[in-house]
Amino acid sequence: MADYSFLQTLEDIIKQQKDNDPQKSYTAKLCNKGLNKVTQKFGEESVEVVIAALNETNERLVSEISDLLYHLFVLMEKKEIPFEEVIDELKKRNIEKNGIN
Repeated sequence: MADYSFLQTLEDIIKQQKDNDPQKSYTAKLCNKGLNKVTQKFGEESVEVVIAALNETNERLVSEISDLLYHLFVLMEKKEIPFEEVIDELKKRNIEKNGIN
């Protein structure tokens, strides 16, 4: 099974970067622009994933999905939603629908 622990690391990196100098950190720059900008950027990345899925190579799609995940984590940080809470929700849904842990 693959190791997905980097997603937790990504969450930690974003937490650290959000308060850094916006001139030196894209994460800080984005967070400083507020929730509207963060959600707008997430929406843009979502559209880019759809376009890549329909018209681009899988390599390009992977790149766009990576951008989308990063911006999702920035959005979760902005809304103070820990990744663990999302994982718990996914587990709960899986148990309810499939009876599988």
